[in-house]
Amino acid sequence: MSLITYIFILLTSSHVSCSAASPFKKIYAFGDSYTDTGNTKTSTGPTAFNYVSNPPYGVTFFHHPTNRYSDGRIVIDFVAEALSLPFGPPYRNPKADRSHGVNFAVGGATAIRHGFFVKNNISFNLVPQSLQTQLVWFNKILANEGCKDSHSTPRECKAALGDALIWVGEIGANDYTSTLGSSISSKTIQFHALTSVAGFLQALINKGAKYIVVQGLPPIGCITYSFYLSSPDDRDEMGCVATVNRRTMSHNAALQARLNTLRKQNPQSVILYADYYNTHLALLKNAAKYGFKEQYKACCGYGGGAYNFDVFNTCGSSSSTSCANPSEYINWDGAHFTEAVYKVMTNAFLNGSYCSPPFHYLLRKKVQSG
Repeated sequence: MSLITYIFILLTSSHVSCSAASPFKKIYAFGDSYTDTGNTKTSTGPTAFNYVSNPPYGVTFFHHPTNRYSDGRIVIDFVAEALSLPFGPPYRNPKADRSHGVNFAVGGATAIRHGFFVKNNISFNLVPQSLQTQLVWFNKILANEGCKDSHSTPRECKAALGDALIWVGEIGANDYTSTLGSSISSKTIQFHALTSVAGFLQALINKGAKYIVVQGLPPIGCITYSFYLSSPDDRDEMGCVATVNRRTMSHNAALQARLNTLRKQNPQSVILYADYYNTHLALLKNAAKYGFKEQYKACCGYGGGAYNFDVFNTCGSSSSTSCANPSEYINWDGAHFTEAVYKVMTNAFLNGSYCSPPFHYLLRKKVQSG
């Protein structure tokens, strides 16, 4: 059953009364480059992918660069379409219409505060913005609507967040990548990253957020740049980088444990886990079914060969080239995915079995609450 069909059934059921075509009127999105709709620009983006303002980014759907790290739409765009809402404008575009929500995600953003990395003399591929920065931005938006917190300004916060879907895209991959080769252990990064995420989510709930989707990390060991950085001997049964995927699985398991704790502490909120990792693995295993011919080779990159990726000549640079049919590729630029992949993933989250609890559970809760 599609999301739109499910919404229609909910809204036309005899025991449910709702005048809107969609149960949500706003989407507030957070995360890193997998969710960013334009907060990052060439001069401020991650070092290794700083040509996002150049063609051929955006070639498939928008037909021009939009500062999205893809050839077209990304997961959050497809979520908005499924809910009959416009694409969420980036926070850094003050002229945009924010009546249907805002996107706070920043390419290169970390879960851990930026100061942690500065203190440890780490600067590779980092931007100054972290999840905490996005929370500050979010609070400014809510402050303009009179919402301080759900206790002192309940009416204002309900007006601001009662019909809002909170979508927290994947966050944390940059924390691990930036500390490669340093003395900081992955366990330390995991602890600090997940402590930050849990605190961030609790802060949203304290404001009055009730409907939240949190994406886990994708199988980073299956992403093109991981092959580029790893030993050919470090492979798992999928042919992906084994050590990286083990680290990612550990992170996601710990994230789900944190979400379970938050659910128990905040029964008034619905918190979903979107399983990015297994969604992507299922797509890799069934690549041909979805029309994908290249599982690991970047569509847009440099060097040809098995991966068509070079960290010094990334997509959008004058030396890079792009494939003719991005929809046949899983990987777009060596780190991010094609629009075709994001469409499959979104369908798996919203209509499939890769959200826990299922997305239709969240929809039902929202409709029943009025």
